[in-house]
Amino acid sequence: MKIEHVALWVNELEQMRRFYETYLGATANEKYINERKQFESYFLTFPNSSCRFELMRRPDIEDASRETLGYAHIAFALGSKEAVDSLTRRLETDGYPLVDGPRTTGDGY
Repeated sequence: MKIEHVALWVNELEQMRRFYETYLGATANEKYINERKQFESYFLTFPNSSCRFELMRRPDIEDASRETLGYAHIAFALGSKEAVDSLTRRLETDGYPLVDGPRTTGDGY
């Protein structure tokens, strides 16, 4: 068995697509739009990975900022501690807040 894709609800579909393309090397497919359901999505593929992300947006789903039971995080492997530190510096320089990390966790991640 393999994970085919993980789907994420987002408020800013285009902004999130650009984030994953710019910082993590993702490639998006053509945007899917279902006008009847007011649904839009992109599938993102990543280098050296068979798992895809689906970024989804629907106007009636607004608050994705609260912590809830269920989905917690996604982990990306960049290949080295230096690559993680470099991407972290780039994200901070580009105005993204550093909430926590980078660090090595107790289980080695």
